[in-house]
Amino acid sequence: MSGGQIDHLLAGWGYPVVFAFVAIESLGVPFPGETALITAAIYAGSSHRLSIGLVIAAAMLGAIVGDNAGFALGRWGGARMLQRYGHLVGFSEARAKLGRYLFMRHGGKVVFFGRFIIGLRTWAAFLAGMNRMRWGRFLAFNAAGGIVWALVYGYAYFYLGATLQRASTGVQIALAAIVLGVIAGWVSYLRRHEARLQREAELALPGPLGAAFPQPRPGPSNPPPPTRRARAREGRS
Repeated sequence: MSGGQIDHLLAGWGYPVVFAFVAIESLGVPFPGETALITAAIYAGSSHRLSIGLVIAAAMLGAIVGDNAGFALGRWGGARMLQRYGHLVGFSEARAKLGRYLFMRHGGKVVFFGRFIIGLRTWAAFLAGMNRMRWGRFLAFNAAGGIVWALVYGYAYFYLGATLQRASTGVQIALAAIVLGVIAGWVSYLRRHEARLQREAELALPGPLGAAFPQPRPGPSNPPPPTRRARAREGRS
């Protein structure tokens, strides 16, 4: 794809692309949602053919809509969905246990700060649903995290794009190298940190995955199993 084609794509479809990519990633599918926000923000700063305000709004809306859909999937699909489809999207039972462990220790903070962490951003909403977090509490942390994340990343990369437009080629290369180095270091740190937390989670939550998560309360759509006496009465009737 040529530079002109990329320019045309971003200028014409930048906002819906940011919304869709962020929403899909937030739903629980590994997808370059944050990359779409960063790319659109840099493009807005360097070309001024996109409104940074609308780019940020699209990212906010995508984060909130996608996270709430992921929360519903985790709440009603839970461990069954994970065991059946988790391997297709790289979400293992070990990572689900890690998520349970983090929710036990930090609660709603996982939803807010998870928006800023690679990997956890994709699964935080689904895990909140599996942990049967109250929806109102989830929405508060989710909306706050999505808004702050979109504002911070959107404006930071918007000004980076504007700086790159004015800078010489040498400065552009140096800035790009610094950004890539910071990203690589952050990813390396997260991987090491995840491995340590994974060991802690396995010690804190031994046994099968289903036993680690709270079970839904009995209700009209999820009645408790009949007692032995009730089954005997049914057999005599």
